[in-house]
Order: sequence, then C-alpha cells, then structure tokens
Amino acid sequence: MKDLSMRRTDRLFEIIQILRDGKLHRAQDIAARLEVSTRTIYRDMDTLVASGVPVEGERGVGYMVREAITLPPLTLTPSELEALNLGMAIVAEAADPELKAAAESLAAKVDAVLPVETVTEADAWKFAVYPFADAARGFTWMPTLRAAIKARQKLALRYRRIDETLTERVIRPLHMEYWGRVWTLTAWCETRGDFRVFRVDLIEGAEALPELFVDEPGKRLQDYQACEEARYRT
Repeated sequence: MKDLSMRRTDRLFEIIQILRDGKLHRAQDIAARLEVSTRTIYRDMDTLVASGVPVEGERGVGYMVREAITLPPLTLTPSELEALNLGMAIVAEAADPELKAAAESLAAKVDAVLPVETVTEADAWKFAVYPFADAARGFTWMPTLRAAIKARQKLALRYRRIDETLTERVIRPLHMEYWGRVWTLTAWCETRGDFRVFRVDLIEGAEALPELFVDEPGKRLQDYQACEEARYRT
C-alpha cells in the first residue's frame, strides 16, 4: 500500500486529476493507481459528490466528471470571481460555525444559479466546492502568478511535490483554475519540456524572470487543451 501519510487532501486532488479527462474510471482502477482500498475511493467519491463536485457514477460501474460549470466573464469579471472564491474559501475555514455555515450556504446558492455553458478556457474561472484544507496556503504567490500570466513573463518556481521533495522549474505560466479551496496553475515547463499542472498551495517560491515569452505552437494554452481533448477521445 502507498505511504499512509498521504493526506486526504492530496488524494482528493489526485482523484480530480484522474477524472478530469472526462472518461469513465472504475473505483478499483483508481484505488490501484493510488494504492488504497476500493472502499476508501468509494468514501472519497461520496465526499466529492456531496460537496458539489460535478462527478457522476455509481459503485460497481465507475465515475466521471461532467463538463465543468463556469461563470462567464460577462456576469463576473475574472478578478471579481477570484475575489468571491477566495473569500468563501477563507471564511469556510473559520472557527466560527455561523460564518462557516454562511460560506457553505453562499457557495451552494452561487452554484445553484450558475449557467451551464462553456466559455473560453483562458477567460473562465471554474468553480466547485469540496473540502480541501489549507485554504490560505499559496495565496502569497497569487499576485506574482497572475501578473506573470498577464505579462507573459517566465517564472522560476520552487515546488514541493506530494512526496515532500522540492523541485525547481522554469515555467511559462498560462492559466489558473479554482477547484474549491485549491488553485492550480497550468504552465509550459521549460525544465521538463512539457505541460504541467501545479497546485498553488504547494508552491514554495515564485520569482519573475527578466524574460518574456511569446506564443509558440505546441506551448500555448490552446495546445494543452487540444492535448486534453485528444486524450479524452482516445
């Protein structure tokens, strides 16, 4: 079995990463990949579904993530939605049970009225609420990441992987997504020569480099999206 010190937070994130290809995945296959019991995966799926993650499926058949629900920029600007999400994430971690309940109620109300329509990935901020801890981890780096995305500026990144090892990368930051208390950064990794998705709460350092980047075929956000779509079709 995998190291039992792996936090449930990390396992839930890994499950989301597995399911985001849009394919049907059996619980026993996910369990084998993460080296935990099938019963554990069942419990994790129940938690994600109950918390509003758009997961469909059932025990013995399999699970998949439906098309993400988005808030179009015409209704809320990315900055407004980011502020809303960050605020709810922080308040939901509050010790005050009344405030925590209010944050969860607000999240449910927002989720209930979101229009189900796709918008350009680069302009969309996905919204889903599920119980990841450490809501405030990584917020320190948000201004640097957002500024680098807008300016198309390369970053030197120090990142703590789930196994607690540190790695240093040079990246082209492309897009940020919000997964309910956990932000992810999609980037072209110059160090690895491939696309990577980083959890913002695991970033230990982010420094803007004196080097800008331009769109190059194979290294753009739309190229990453095309790869994901191709993986979905295969």
